[in-house]
Order: sequence, then C-alpha cells, then structure tokens
Amino acid sequence: MAGRRSPEKNQRMSTLSRLLLFSLFQAKEPLGRRDLQNSIQQQGYGNKEFKDELAHLIHRGLVDSRGKSKLALNRTAPFYTGTLVMKPAGFGFAVNVHPVGKKGQKPEDPFISRSALYSARHGDNILMLVNFNSRRKNPEAEVLGTIEHGSQTLTGFFHRKGPHSVVYPEDPRFPFSVVIDRPPKLNGKIKNGDVVLVTLEADGVSSSRVYGRILDVLGDPNLPEVQTRMVVEKYGLSSAFSPEAVREAEQVDPDPGFSGREDLREILHYTIDGEDAKDFDDAIGVVKLRHGYRLYVSIADVAAYVKPGSTLDAEAYTRGTSIYFPDAVLPMLPENLSNNLCSLMPEVDRLAMTAVLDFDRQGVLLKKRFSRSLIRSSMRFTYATVKRIIVDEDKEIRRRFKDFLTPLQWAKELGEALQQQRMKRGSVALTIPEPDIKLDADGRIVAIKTKQRSFANQLIEEFMLAANEAVAETFVERGDELLFRIHEQPDSEKVREFTSIAHAFGLTPTGSEPTPQWYNDLVSQVRDTPKEFILNSLLLRTLQQARYSTDNAGHFGLGTPHYTHFTSPIRRYPDLIVHRLLAAILQPEQKRAKGQTPAPCRSLKEAGLHLSERERNAISAEREMAERLKCRFMEPRLGERFKAIISSISDTVFYVDLLEQFISGAVLVSSLTDDYYLHDWKRHRLVGDITGKVLQVGDNIEVELIEVDVINQKIFFTLND
Repeated sequence: MAGRRSPEKNQRMSTLSRLLLFSLFQAKEPLGRRDLQNSIQQQGYGNKEFKDELAHLIHRGLVDSRGKSKLALNRTAPFYTGTLVMKPAGFGFAVNVHPVGKKGQKPEDPFISRSALYSARHGDNILMLVNFNSRRKNPEAEVLGTIEHGSQTLTGFFHRKGPHSVVYPEDPRFPFSVVIDRPPKLNGKIKNGDVVLVTLEADGVSSSRVYGRILDVLGDPNLPEVQTRMVVEKYGLSSAFSPEAVREAEQVDPDPGFSGREDLREILHYTIDGEDAKDFDDAIGVVKLRHGYRLYVSIADVAAYVKPGSTLDAEAYTRGTSIYFPDAVLPMLPENLSNNLCSLMPEVDRLAMTAVLDFDRQGVLLKKRFSRSLIRSSMRFTYATVKRIIVDEDKEIRRRFKDFLTPLQWAKELGEALQQQRMKRGSVALTIPEPDIKLDADGRIVAIKTKQRSFANQLIEEFMLAANEAVAETFVERGDELLFRIHEQPDSEKVREFTSIAHAFGLTPTGSEPTPQWYNDLVSQVRDTPKEFILNSLLLRTLQQARYSTDNAGHFGLGTPHYTHFTSPIRRYPDLIVHRLLAAILQPEQKRAKGQTPAPCRSLKEAGLHLSERERNAISAEREMAERLKCRFMEPRLGERFKAIISSISDTVFYVDLLEQFISGAVLVSSLTDDYYLHDWKRHRLVGDITGKVLQVGDNIEVELIEVDVINQKIFFTLND
C-alpha cells in the first residue's frame, strides 16, 4: 500500500529530507548509503542526523531499502514532476504534472503554499510530493527540489541606492528583488524606474537572495514599445528569427513547380479581410449550380515552401502561432513567406490547397474533394467594402464592383444557408465583441472601441468552418490520424454557478443540461440589451477551452462531431500539419516515411499538447498587452464618470464593465461610504444594512475613475450617486 501513502497533513519536510529525496531522484541507479551521505555532505549534516532522517523516510514509505546498502526513491509513492506556476499572492500550482513512477493517478494541478515552495521559482520544472488527502479541490504538494529552472531572464524596474543596485521584477509571479552583483557598464545611462532585462544567477537550494546581471536597458515604462518588449519577455515570445531561418526563407524557390497541381486560375477567387491585414492566406470563390452552389476555399500552400527538418520549420513549430498586438505582430513565419510568397495577393499566381465543396440550396454538403492547386485571386476586398455591397446595397460602391455583384450575391446566399444549417444542428451562438485599440503615429492609444462585425465577416467565417469540417470528415472516413480541433462538454460545476447568476439576471434557463440550444435560448433573452455582453462573457467561462488533440472528442461549440484547423497555415502551425497530412493523401508518392511526423516532434499527440500550450500563451500575451494599453489610456482620465454595468460581486469588491468603452474595472466595497453593504451571495447582490439599497449583478450604474494601477493592470472606480 506504499503507493497510496501521502505526507501527513500540514507536516512539512525537513531540509535534510528534501535533500535526500532529491538526491535519490537525480541518481540514475540506487545509491549506497555512503554515496547518498556524500551527496549532501557539503550541507553540514552529521552522521546521526543522516541516519535518523533516512530511517524516518524509509518508515514513511518514501525510500526503498534494497538489500543491506542500496537505497532508492520509492516510485510507487506520490512523487510527481511538474511546472510551477506562481500566483501574485505568493502561492502556486503545478501544471503539466507527471508521476515519477510508471503508475500513479494524475492530480489536478496541485496547490503549493508559500511555505512549501522553498527556493522554487515561477516556470521551474520541479519534483514534488503530493498529498491526496487534502480537502482542497486541488491536492496540496510541496517542492522537494528544482530539476531545471525556467526562464532565467525577466524584466524589472531598476533602482540604485548608493553603491547598491536592485531590480524589482515587473511580473508579480516573481516575489523577490534581484541584487545586481556586477555593476553594468551601462550604469550611467540607467535612471531609477527604468525597465531593464536581467538574467538570474544560479543559486543553491538554501539561497535566500537572488542575484542577477543586467542584459539590456529597455527604458521608460510609459513608452508603448517598452510595454510590448516587457510582454514579449514575460511570455517568452520570439521577436526575431534566427539568421539561418531568415536565410532559408529568403532562399526559398519562388517557383517550386506546378506539376501535379490543378489549375484553378479560371475560377473567380477573391480575398475578404480586415483593412489592416498584411497577409492573405484564404481566398474564396462561389459558383451557382443547378442543384445549389460550389464553394472553392483556397488556402495558401505553406507546406510547399516550409519543409520538415528545416530551421524555418523548427522555429515555426516553436512559436506555434503568430501573435497580434495593437502596435506590433510577431509572425510565425518570416516576412518573405507570410507577406509575400504565401500571401494570396491579387493578380499573382499562387500555390494553394483547395477544398471544393458542393452544397444544395439549403446548405447541405453533397460532395467534397481537395486538390493541390494553382490559383490567381482577382480582388482584395475588405469586410467594410463587402458589407456595403451585399448588406447595405450601396449604389455607388456596387457600380465600382459591378463585375463582382453576382458572385458576391451567390456567396451571400450560400453563407446564409450554411449559417442556418449550423444553427439548426446545434451550434452555440455566443457573440463576444473584441476591442479595437487605435494608436497614433507615436504608438500612443487614442481610442478603444468595439470591433465592428457584419455579415461580411460571418460570410468568411461560415466558409472557413465548412472547409475545416470537410477536411476533418475526410480523415475520419479514411480512418487516418489527424490533429483535431476539439471542444469538450462544458464544465458542470461552472454551469451550476452560472445558473444561479442567470436567475439573478431574471433569466430562466430551459432544462438543466447545457446543450447548445440551452446557451442560445439564454442569449436570445438578452439580445440587443446592455446585459448581452455580460451574459455572453459569463456563458463563455462555463465552456471548456478548445485545444488540439489526436483524440476526436468533437466540437461542442460548433455542434459538430469532426473538426480541425486547415485554413490559416501562415499563422497557425496546426494548420500546416493538417496541410502536410492532406498532401500525403493527395500525392501518395510524397507519403511520409514510417514513424516520421509532419512536425519537429515525436508524435502528433505531442504536437497537440505543445501547440495548445503555445496558443494559450499567445492568447494570454495578447490580452495582457491590451490591458496594459487600456490602463495607460485611462490613467489621465482620473475623476471622469462613466456609465457601467455590474458584472460580478464578492464580499469585498464588485466588477463593472463600461458601456461605451471596452474596459473593465473594480469597485471596492469599502469605498461605498453611504452604508455598510452585506454580500447576499445566493442572489449575487450587495444590500445596504441600513438603507436596504441593492446593487445587483446586471444593474446599470454610474462610476467615477479613482485609481489606475499600471504595474498590475488594474483599474479602480467608485460608485457615483
């Protein structure tokens, strides 16, 4: 039963115990007692302490005694490795957790208290002992040692006091100051408060101070470009390609040959993108047939230029995705590919992968086929222009594009039919607006609005969804391995929490099972009201996060059993993998060798894990950049009043979303001086103890901006009576 033992509740390992266990973990084979004692000899422990502590560990079932002299870690005990993710409050969780032994239940992101962290830092790969007897939702664990440090560089604020220099990390997940033990040559150019990039020095297990060296001076933290660099460093993003990758991209053969390709240059293709788009990876064409419509979705054939085994491919895989900031783009591929050879620019022959899909008049798929093709886009449309043509029916713009009126009308008819089919089968219709952050020539934020969407956006989305689904269906029908895009069933506990909030909104969820129709019924009850954004956001939190996997679990949000990502290989590596797999079907002579993967990894399963993580990291970085810019936008507006809606409430704080700006913030309950407010958690409201005044989730209120914490990206308001 040794494998089920856990550390006693609240009992912390002694430093000597952790040293012994970590030494046994690092040993490639069982150690003799003398060898084990020698491994910790420098720590100053005597022979009696060593024997007593070792006997205690053997008694607890954490160490195996093999024969008279050999010792080993008991690999059936709850030892796990994982990556430490710190929280600003000083505690952490372990993610990507794996048992040390061959067997062991997988814990749900173990919680690690401040006192159980020891010298481990955010991002470190750690060895830990997990307590499955914890009453917490997440089991508790304590760190036994750091296997490998995470990123050794971070940004922080420089301060010099006399002969000493200290850097205070900007990321609150590093709750320590860095002592600069080697005065930098750039010292005279650094001002107190400037942002610097430092590298951390290696430290011992018992080290109580963190030392570092300054690598670069970024400058004034109020400059947008410095903020961007801080986010890049914080999330470990790559802002530049290696010289070898750039060289490979520049030396790519621009004409790799058209042999074996279907010539589709006579098919009228066109692109529809945002006004600021720089790369065009998808072009469409719609032809009306007697029985319905034929849709051509042609995607830039990135696989023709980016070859497995190249440095270019390895760096694209490491990035996993392009990252978009309001003032910068970190592309997955160098410019010669992303903005040139792989961009479906108008009036230029381009290599593509094309899905040819036949639908009836109601949008039901009748037939599908795929080809490696040669296309020539005839026009670069923007969403705004297409909206004026097919939605607004603007006479002036329609005269300018009269040759495209009929094809665009066919596209509109097919897009509407596909949308109706998707909603009919059960697709969640959440509408989550996105911020549109406008910057001036100096990179300073001048406005934050909601990105405008119209049926022109929806049109392209419907066609891309149809192509992605058709590709996934093809692989399922063939029984071939694929990297699916999956979206699992909603989190039941979060759904229960939401249901109680829905009642506070005055809504009536139909039934208890969260089906797509359940979501859509709720959304319809608040459509075109101030509560629509809040409800959609709350509903979004109940959904699982979509990810990449070789296990086809279906896509709940889209209501389809088979789905993948095929349509954006310029900016998403999973799509490039799917292109390579599809090319192997279309051209069997190029089929991969046995055991070879279409990515620089051991298996598609491994690729799914890595690329899902890179996607999550990119989303977090983009969101944080937006929050940083929002704080700087609001900072000079202290004292201004705004219309808002209450989005959530707790004992000490409630959160609001401004109605006219895409900005959220907090109101401390302690700032409400007109009464003492009590939290009625069952009804999601605050109630004044004397006046009986009620502040309810979903209420429209007016707030005044009182504080902007630009370091921690927090905005505070107070209620304006």
